[in-house]
Amino acid sequence: MKNERRSAPRINISVPVRWEGVLTQQTATVTSLSETGCFVLTGGKVEPKELIRLEIELPGQEALYFWSEVVDEANEIGFAVRFTSSEEDDRARLVAYVKANSLPRAD
Repeated sequence: MKNERRSAPRINISVPVRWEGVLTQQTATVTSLSETGCFVLTGGKVEPKELIRLEIELPGQEALYFWSEVVDEANEIGFAVRFTSSEEDDRARLVAYVKANSLPRAD
């Protein structure tokens, strides 16, 4: 992972995700999550700017579905994505989950 490009606070998490790219479909783990994107821990191969479909399984909720763009790739470790589109309900549930699980900032 190169430069810091995060535009929103992230939470550390470990939840299952199913992802589908141009070349593959796999299950993996989301290890970092924000309102704008996430990191997918997986051995699958992706390309920068590739469009990925994610199905994120948050605890106690129905799955969230997002179309996402790969913004960074760590070979054989995983990749970071920026969410590009979703249903309004999925977006609202994601925002509520991240806010409920974020630690207060010490300024």
